Amino acid sequence: MEKTFDNDCSRPYVICHMVTSLDGKVTGPFLEEEACAETTELYYEINREFKADGFACGSVTMEGSFTGGFYPDLSEFREINVPRTDHIADKTAGYFAVSFDRRGLLGWQTSRIEDEDPGYDNAHVIQVLCEDVADEYLAYLRSVGVSYIFAGKSRDCFDINKALVKLRSIFGIKLLLLEGGSVINGAFQRADVIDELSLVVAPFIAGDTGKPLFTEGDLQKFSLFQAERREGNAIRLRYRR
Repeated sequence: MEKTFDNDCSRPYVICHMVTSLDGKVTGPFLEEEACAETTELYYEINREFKADGFACGSVTMEGSFTGGFYPDLSEFREINVPRTDHIADKTAGYFAVSFDRRGLLGWQTSRIEDEDPGYDNAHVIQVLCEDVADEYLAYLRSVGVSYIFAGKSRDCFDINKALVKLRSIFGIKLLLLEGGSVINGAFQRADVIDELSLVVAPFIAGDTGKPLFTEGDLQKFSLFQAERREGNAIRLRYRR
């Protein structure tokens, strides 16, 4: 899929790319069903086809997919004072994993994603933080080569737009895939920065389990421009606002 998303905007073009159930859930047991395997593989295939400059997730998704619950011993960094300025460890990586982690909860052990899927492997990690995170956590991120940028004074005033402008101006990210979870998807939607929806709809009703595509989303209209039936009875839908 050829990149055609560059524009004169000061931020990246954002595509929210997700697997959903028929009733709009993005988590739940339906994703573990054998019959859903073709749908999830289609999702990863489309991820690779976009050839984005990076992908973005919240801390829960990043922990579940990449850091595995690890959190470092920060005791050796407790006497270090770190200025609240953006730390750019590698702005020429070419592909980035953008982690929206306003509380500083993730324990990255390396500066790049290691994953068998080429759609994620070798992405340089960028932590998007608030300025009230601990000094020792910032010192730790520096020690393992992770980049970080600030997008607000505190977790209560997290600024999605500010983060996106930095991602484009500093790292050159023009096309960003937003891949959940529900909370960060909702934050992006409320900030009115989702340009496109790319949904792979699995043939399951999740019922009472799982979380919705957007937590606390606002009313907003999108226009359908692609709909097709795909393997495994999945439906591929694309909308632009």
